[in-house]
Amino acid sequence: MSEPLVLYDKPIDGVACVTLNRPEALNAINLAMRDELWTYISAAELDPDVRVLVFRGAGPRAFSAGADISEFGTAPSLHESREARRLRDLWALLEDLPLPTIAALHGFCFGAGIELPLYCDLRIAAENTQIGLPEVSLGYIPSAGGTQLMPRIAPPGVARGLILSGDPIDADRALAWGIVHRLVAADELDDAVFAAAQRLAQSEPALVSAVKRGIRRGLDLPMSTAIRQDALTARRLANTLSHR
Repeated sequence: MSEPLVLYDKPIDGVACVTLNRPEALNAINLAMRDELWTYISAAELDPDVRVLVFRGAGPRAFSAGADISEFGTAPSLHESREARRLRDLWALLEDLPLPTIAALHGFCFGAGIELPLYCDLRIAAENTQIGLPEVSLGYIPSAGGTQLMPRIAPPGVARGLILSGDPIDADRALAWGIVHRLVAADELDDAVFAAAQRLAQSEPALVSAVKRGIRRGLDLPMSTAIRQDALTARRLANTLSHR
């Protein structure tokens, strides 16, 4: 039997781990893997025992080299592909996920292999990490969120250069530009990620979810409106939690 494309486990209390598992293909994300990701992320969201979700890539060479371009121009048909995206919108699921998420980055993180982590709340990277959005040089755009997420995370001028040039950057520059939050030695990556996940798992889930929702919605609101929304949320949460 072939290896599963995605591994799912709960290594410590409150933490689930999703591992991209095509190391022989640098964990390139094909349509079948994309569907499995949607399934496991949805399962984690519904699991009351899961408070934090971690994303990893199997093997020593890559978190993910991006979308599997060997599938481009092949089956399924354009109509079937669009219907699959509509029914199982992986990127919208990640954007709206109430669980805190952490990406453990190492090796190649290109295209969708950095777009998925950009949806995550924390990105902890090994020192050997390389990040790039090569889509333009391949004849398409970073449509899984790269054109919108990168300029909201990195300085807009930096993001524009990364997207238009397709040139990869190393982990030090990714840290300096705010694309990753922390660098660690490659052999310390898992320990650092799961220590952070364990701390997050101790937080009140309703509070974490409210903070994520407030940040996401606030980006599209005037500052004064966003602050008023936060005040209302804080009062509502205080009332809810005090009656537990």
